Amino acid sequence: MIVPETLEQIANSTASLGALNEHALATLKQTWPDLRFTFCNDDDMPARLPPVLRCENFNLYLVNGSEHCLSLTDDPRQAIGVVLAWVDEE
Repeated sequence: MIVPETLEQIANSTASLGALNEHALATLKQTWPDLRFTFCNDDDMPARLPPVLRCENFNLYLVNGSEHCLSLTDDPRQAIGVVLAWVDEE
C-alpha cells in the first residue's frame, strides 16, 4: 500500500534529484526500502492506464505485486512500487 502522502514525497524527492538515473533510483530505494522502483520513458508506458500522479518532467505509475507477475495498477492499496516515467520535452 502506498498512501497519497508517500506518493507526493516520492514525487518531490524525484524532482529535487533533477534526473531519473541509477543514482536517483538508489536514493529513492534507500529512502523507501520497502518499495520497488524503476524508471523508463513515459512513451514506453501503456496508454490504457493513466499515471496516478503527473509532474512537470515525469509521471508516476503504481506497480501491483498481488499476482504472480508484476503489473500496473491504479489502486494504491495494491501498490508495492512505483514506475517513474520521464516525459520527453517536445
